[in-house]
Amino acid sequence: MTRVRAVVHGHVQGVGFRAATRSRLAELGLDGAATNLPDGTVEVVASGSDDAVDDLVAWLREGRTPGRVSGVDLERADGT
Repeated sequence: MTRVRAVVHGHVQGVGFRAATRSRLAELGLDGAATNLPDGTVEVVASGSDDAVDDLVAWLREGRTPGRVSGVDLERADGT
């Protein structure tokens, strides 16, 4: 089991990003949430199998999301 916290930068609020992320979490069988932050970023917290978490992170970084992701700050439960 892995837990990550990702802060997603770019044009990610008001474009369906959180809803798409929640759908992706469910598709991958992950527990988690996506929350708008006051600075215009979105915080994504997810936990589950290592492979599913890696798939989510790749999805966030590869730009197949609604909006326009310019960067992802990632913190794993072990601090990496």
